Amino acid sequence: MMGSVLRAKAPLAPWAPRGLSQSQIHCRQAWRPAPLCSPINARFTSSIQSGHIKLEANEGIIYINNIFPHRLQWLLRGPLSHVQPLEGLLKRINNPDFAAADPLRIAQRVVPKSLDIEIKEVVSRYKEGGAFVKYARKPDTTDESISDAIKEHLLKNPIKPWFNPFQTADVDRVRGKPWIEDLYRIPSQSLKVEFLPDSTEGPPAELTQEALYSLFRPYGKILDIQHQPSDSKIEPRYAILRFSRPRASVLARNCMHGYGASEEDGGGKSGTRFKINYERKIRFSMIKDWILSHPRIVIPAIAALVAAITVIIFDPIRTFFIKIKIKSTLHTDDNVVLQWVRKQASKANRMYFGARKADPRGLTAIWEDRQSDISQLQAWLTETAETFIVIHGPRGSGKRELVLEQALKDHHYKVVIDCKQIQDARGDTAKISRAGAQVGYRPIFSWMNSISSFIDLAAQGMIGTKAGFSETLDAQLSKIWQSTAVAMKRVALEGRCKEDKDADLSDDEYLEVHPEKRPVVVVDNFSYDAEDSVVLDKLTEWAASVTSSNIAHVIFLTTDSSFSKPLSKALPSQVFRTIGLGDCSLEVGRRFVVNHLESGESEDKEKNKQRPTNNLDGLDECIQVLGGRVTDLEFMAHRIEAGETPQAAVDRIIEQSASEILKIYILGTDSASPQWSTEQAWHIIKSLGEAKDGKILYSKALLNDLFKSNGETTLRALEQAELISVGSVQGFPRWIKPGKPVYKAAFQRLIENKTLEGRMDLLILGELISNENKSISKYEEELQLLASFPNHPWELRSRIQWLLNKVNGSQLKVQQYEKDSATVQKMLASEV
Repeated sequence: MMGSVLRAKAPLAPWAPRGLSQSQIHCRQAWRPAPLCSPINARFTSSIQSGHIKLEANEGIIYINNIFPHRLQWLLRGPLSHVQPLEGLLKRINNPDFAAADPLRIAQRVVPKSLDIEIKEVVSRYKEGGAFVKYARKPDTTDESISDAIKEHLLKNPIKPWFNPFQTADVDRVRGKPWIEDLYRIPSQSLKVEFLPDSTEGPPAELTQEALYSLFRPYGKILDIQHQPSDSKIEPRYAILRFSRPRASVLARNCMHGYGASEEDGGGKSGTRFKINYERKIRFSMIKDWILSHPRIVIPAIAALVAAITVIIFDPIRTFFIKIKIKSTLHTDDNVVLQWVRKQASKANRMYFGARKADPRGLTAIWEDRQSDISQLQAWLTETAETFIVIHGPRGSGKRELVLEQALKDHHYKVVIDCKQIQDARGDTAKISRAGAQVGYRPIFSWMNSISSFIDLAAQGMIGTKAGFSETLDAQLSKIWQSTAVAMKRVALEGRCKEDKDADLSDDEYLEVHPEKRPVVVVDNFSYDAEDSVVLDKLTEWAASVTSSNIAHVIFLTTDSSFSKPLSKALPSQVFRTIGLGDCSLEVGRRFVVNHLESGESEDKEKNKQRPTNNLDGLDECIQVLGGRVTDLEFMAHRIEAGETPQAAVDRIIEQSASEILKIYILGTDSASPQWSTEQAWHIIKSLGEAKDGKILYSKALLNDLFKSNGETTLRALEQAELISVGSVQGFPRWIKPGKPVYKAAFQRLIENKTLEGRMDLLILGELISNENKSISKYEEELQLLASFPNHPWELRSRIQWLLNKVNGSQLKVQQYEKDSATVQKMLASEV
């Protein structure tokens, strides 16, 4: 709602004849003498835009109160938002007995003609039911005498508002600096008076109740004065004044806002200035507005209610589904009826087609070789030990098959959590969904996380902080893992009965005595990533809690050689039980391939299919090239079954590995991993490909100029990416080998490509030249600095000589690198 600023002009005479135009009426009035209170035209300025009424010398302001309804603010919104239509409407009402004319007429009626003052400006305040009148006085007249004369005039000639004939208009002198605003603030009978410093010399004073009473009582009856609590830290300090009527508070606010209280008034030595606003009452609409405008309180309360409903209704349902997942109740392998049907079908199958091999993949040789590891793992699951079991080894070494298909094949209560699936999910919503699916946690409303995040974002825009409605990924994962722990404990205790000899034991004591009853949690693809550590941190914390509480056994399957660092954070005082799986021996690899081929031949005979006999010439040499990696051996066996020779199958594997290395480690370093450069990866590949025994010294690799700055970090990154494997002696890294046995042949295949080797060598030489030029520039800068010292102190001669030698050594390296680069370029140019 906007107040209006009216230019003062002479009122129309009551004798003006009807039918004349406005200009004709003013022309006929021109000959009449101007009355004493007749205003003159003043320069028009918008008080709404400036916020204040500008006063010159010998000018003052009075406020006329109770001439409009106080609650016109709602009426002036929407189509009546512009104040001019209301002014025009009021001007049409020309009744001298009521204050229904425009504010200028009212001002002329308020000011007696005996006062020799000039009305300069009238600023209407429709929302507060009044108007400011700016006037010019004579130098020998005071504002207080003018105010007293106006009050005495209104006692004899009262002005009754048209909306309430039983009241009269009030007038008082404006002692402060009124704030002309058009904010949506409805007047109330309570005022909040804030105490601000009147100057920069000192702090403001907090006026006493007596001082406030003496200053504000002339404007109306005061019901109560409440000061700010003494222990409150809200600044600035304030006091609440409650008047008996809103009209009194309106008059007090417009007359005293911006008033500077002197030391005599109780404002202190440096003075205190008032800032006054309306204090609204606590009503139902205000309570509703308060609730809607305080999401920091309301939204968490709603979230707590939703959480309580979730705990009461959904948590039991989710625990039930997790129990089904752990017990594999819905799995067809444990269904008695389906097992009987399969048994009968198996009998019929043997009757007509002969017996089927129990090991179609030919893994019997692998499991026979690793029987000690299988037995060790099964023994650990029957012991009480509050620590993790870790199975580590390179990809393709058969970790998952050894645990799930061999060690846990007779264990009914198990759950598998694949970390890679959770980590590869994009966004918190997808991570929550996949984590819940891993353990059977449903129903899961992961989409609610996105909605609540939008609510929090909107609340942050309104109040500046999050409302706390949305739950973080950390909290959501904690709920999933906690529900899983509850379900596993219930599953482990299902076999208890009152007739047992240890029935008097508590649940925790029973689980400690019977470790074989605990479910097994298999955490697959465990690989710590510092950039996405939330999932693994919560998972390892939860795994440590269920292990320490004897609720479950936890087995980690990992290819990360540094697995102990993240796991030690969860169980810092425990020694892990570890089993390392490497590549199988050449003899075991040969037996594996032969068993696999024999299994395939027997299946073909059962199906009466004719196929060429497998050609196994050179099989031992091919197995030696592939090493003992199970996945590579199995791939070669499949290619031999398809009719290829062992050498052709190995060539295919080598070519595929070379393409993989080229794509991931050489051509894809810009996007795949910034932890190593193309030059560093090629240097390692070339060094390992040229090594006779297939390995290089770890320290020798670090001495190369390409690894001066970040050598240790780069080698760890390449090991994590499985391009290389680092062998240790007594805990210290000693050797660098290819990440897979077949990579040795793949490295040799890559360096046989002279074009590729030449291009990579040029990149390496260019990088080395650039590094040496940077070193030379650094040495030259220091030499320039030392040359600026006066008289060249003899103490710096050794330093100068050292720098010169460094410059010379780097320059010799640059010359040699450029010579080698020219040789490589010549070789590339001569290729056809």
